[in-house]
Amino acid sequence: MTFETLGHVFTINANAIMTVAMASVLLLLGYFVKSKVKVLEKYCIPAPVIGGFLFMFVTFIGHMTGTFSFTFDSYFQSPFMLAFFTTVGLGASFELLKKGGVMLLVYWFIAGLVSLCQNIIGVSVGRMVGLDAPYALLSSAISMVGGHGAAAAYGSTFEEMGFASAPLVGAAAATFGLISAVMVGGPVGRRLIVKHGLKADPAQNFDMDVSGINAASGDKLSGLDVMKNVAVILLCMAVGTMVSEWIGTWIGMSFPTYVGAMFVAVLVRNMNESLKLYKFDFSLVDGIGDVMLSLYLSIALMTLKLWELSGLIGGVLVVLVCQVVFMVLVSYFVVFRILGKSYDAAVMCSGLCGHSLGATPSAIVNMTAVNEQYGMSRRAMMIVPIVGAFLVDIIYQPQTIWFIKTFVQGYAG
Repeated sequence: MTFETLGHVFTINANAIMTVAMASVLLLLGYFVKSKVKVLEKYCIPAPVIGGFLFMFVTFIGHMTGTFSFTFDSYFQSPFMLAFFTTVGLGASFELLKKGGVMLLVYWFIAGLVSLCQNIIGVSVGRMVGLDAPYALLSSAISMVGGHGAAAAYGSTFEEMGFASAPLVGAAAATFGLISAVMVGGPVGRRLIVKHGLKADPAQNFDMDVSGINAASGDKLSGLDVMKNVAVILLCMAVGTMVSEWIGTWIGMSFPTYVGAMFVAVLVRNMNESLKLYKFDFSLVDGIGDVMLSLYLSIALMTLKLWELSGLIGGVLVVLVCQVVFMVLVSYFVVFRILGKSYDAAVMCSGLCGHSLGATPSAIVNMTAVNEQYGMSRRAMMIVPIVGAFLVDIIYQPQTIWFIKTFVQGYAG
């Protein structure tokens, strides 16, 4: 960590290690505040969100007063996300994947339809409030489903077409979506569970579905056993990254690295069930995944710049508020019923709010917060990441391009 004064602003520069250390402290602070403020625990607000939000307001004060600022190195953020999705894959047996077969297809269709509705809302509301089509679409599926990456890419294209504020609007909309995603997802899932008296299905509990799990047998892991479990996670991450690169080259588009890692991990998990290559411990792997996810989100939120939301003025803000309201209402009143009005359906609705407004990790942290309080939904934890991370793009990308070509004059993409 270094300190310097730039233009009368005291600047604190945190390297990658210090960034992770600060994120871990904020994570623990989030757990502490959540344990003391019962309303946060009651409505399943994730601890990383609480700690990250507190720090966001600190940096916002520094920016507004012009007295201090922070710069961070988020180098470890992507590896943390990659590690988390790898542990998700290692926690799945083919039997569990079979159970989610039909529901996966249904959920995939729902997620794609939601992205279509978001673009319709953006264009329709944008026209009513006099908002240019590029800004309306940047406030729709591009930023809500595509996140900061898609917002930056399309924002740059629109800027070249003469819409100078497009990059700022895209970044602000994606930030608004990420914050909204982790604020509404948990409460939606919690409300559905409480209202309908739903309970987790113990038959889906991973510890009970698969025999030979150390946590269930009571076996104590040796240091070598722990190292083998960690080594498998790292190898799946490495091989999965290569697989994603191959797939991306083959299909001619970017393919998320963590999807490849998750699929490789599923294969390794089930291969080990048959060959018994090492002593797999679900409790250890699941714990590592929880830590990786929490640190990822803590870094993501603590590095957000709250003042970027100043770009959300007038019609853009109206469109975004409509997007959030739509997601809450459609998840609560429609999607929950389509998915069967079960405990799994409630948890998946919290996940849908996460990746349809923010990003796939937001979906996972929403579902994790619900699972911690009401019980595990293994089916939801397998289906939602697969759809949110990649499958939804197959529907979202083409129809978004159609909207742009139809409503943005001069677009040649």
